[in-house]
Amino acid sequence: MTVSRRTFLSTLSAGAAGVALGGLTASGTARAASPAGDVVGKVTVGYQGWFACPGDGAPINAWWHWGQNWSQAPSPGNNVIKAWPDSREFSRTYPTAYADLGNGGPASLFSSYDQQTVDTHFQWMRQNGCDTAALQRFDPNGSEGPTRDAVTARVRASAEVYGVRFYVMYDVSGWAAMQSEIKADWTSRMSAHTASSAYARQNGKPVVGIWGFGFDDANHPWSPAACADVISWFKSQGCYVMGGVPTWWRLGANDSRAGYLDVYHAFDMLSPWMVGRIGTAADADHFYADATVPDLADCAAHGVDYQPCVLPGDLSARQRAHGDFMWRQFYNMTRAGVSSVYISMFDEFGEGNQIARTAENQGQVPAGSGLLALDEDGTACSSDYYLRLTADGGSMLKGRTALTATRPTQPVVGSGGGGGGGNPDLALHRPVAESSHTQVYVAANAVDGDPGSYWESADNAFPQWLQVDLGSVLTTRRIVLALPPSTAWGARTQTVTLQGSTDGANFTTVLPAAGYLFDPATGNTATLSYPAGATTRYLRLLFTANTGWPAGQASGLSVYAT
Repeated sequence: MTVSRRTFLSTLSAGAAGVALGGLTASGTARAASPAGDVVGKVTVGYQGWFACPGDGAPINAWWHWGQNWSQAPSPGNNVIKAWPDSREFSRTYPTAYADLGNGGPASLFSSYDQQTVDTHFQWMRQNGCDTAALQRFDPNGSEGPTRDAVTARVRASAEVYGVRFYVMYDVSGWAAMQSEIKADWTSRMSAHTASSAYARQNGKPVVGIWGFGFDDANHPWSPAACADVISWFKSQGCYVMGGVPTWWRLGANDSRAGYLDVYHAFDMLSPWMVGRIGTAADADHFYADATVPDLADCAAHGVDYQPCVLPGDLSARQRAHGDFMWRQFYNMTRAGVSSVYISMFDEFGEGNQIARTAENQGQVPAGSGLLALDEDGTACSSDYYLRLTADGGSMLKGRTALTATRPTQPVVGSGGGGGGGNPDLALHRPVAESSHTQVYVAANAVDGDPGSYWESADNAFPQWLQVDLGSVLTTRRIVLALPPSTAWGARTQTVTLQGSTDGANFTTVLPAAGYLFDPATGNTATLSYPAGATTRYLRLLFTANTGWPAGQASGLSVYAT
């Protein structure tokens, strides 16, 4: 049963009782639930952005986070990562000391200092239902600081372009002078980024994350008073404060120090850490009963928003079970009534828990490296599989699709496996390209599964085009174009030519130019059929006229094999 966020303290179990700092109204009731915002009701991804390579121009000038010894090129003997990234969409990569990939290609790695790398990451987020990125920020006062500052600026720029929200999340692990220095860093450096149109806000306040209070280890030694002081200070700055807390925060046991419950209740949002705690679907079920449900009840009673972790699993430990492990977590969160989740993480190749594009098979992994690929259990998976799984899980969490314990996401687009149905939309969440767009109406909106979001090209500049990459050469026979179903969109006819390509460079005509009527009275959709089929990887729609607006427009671009 979903627990109301307006529950009184009297409904708490004895083991969860405690007095919140700022969590109660004058009458003694819990604060009302926060409405949907940039983190509540959303899918947030943790974003490290902490990879660099010599020659990329970064101030650190090192193989930052790619090997134990940053002064030497990564190799099997100088390795800290558990999975190999799929870097094919990055315009610039850097050669390592690994052997060539199994397919003969160079073993090169990306740098988070390159704007195009961050742009690509945020485009993947936009295409796959990742609403918000929590940019990790460690102690910025050492040699890593200038590079971290530069990456923050790049994240801001990408978030603004791709319509993804971002916020600063401090990981205070090992930060000796944290209590004073975190305040100085926010005041002198990071608070300026809240002026961005893309900076995440919740309840009208800029979001700040603090990860690490209350953990029972030597890297997190601060007293409850010191932690409470930092939280109170950020609130005095007008911030909404999210806390990354121990798994067993509510009990003050295991990974949590005792005596910190009031500190935890002082946060506006709590996100218990789960990496390393679960590795199977059975583990996920255990934590659903023993942590998620009672955690949600405790947060509800104290007026604290709740954002538990969902993780894909450590690839090197063979935890992923071709997506079933991650889907079980999405299922459990949804049936518990959770409205917000934190994906741990987007680009954490060091822990092997990344959802970013990853090597599909041994042909895309350095020979002799010992690293596993996404097909490690014998099931072929496309490199973007866990991005697509995130999109489908987020859709279920938000109530856009029905609750189901059976993973609907196909490991390979168009394979028909995994319970995806006999004729799936081959364009859903696939990479897209465009000739242009207006404001935030980017190409990814046409394949995000949301009928209310749309792509719109530059005005008064025909011809314009919208293109989808199906991931491999497939035979298709039908495209359904859509505009938002609202009656505010008057009927219109768009003139469209359909082109196809196997290489993304040389296109041939599949369907000649024709006018297609979009009428909100009949669903505002138009179907482009070509019964003979087109065997292509890239499909491009060329717009040359629109009777309703001087631009190309599409809220949906769906491609079908039949």
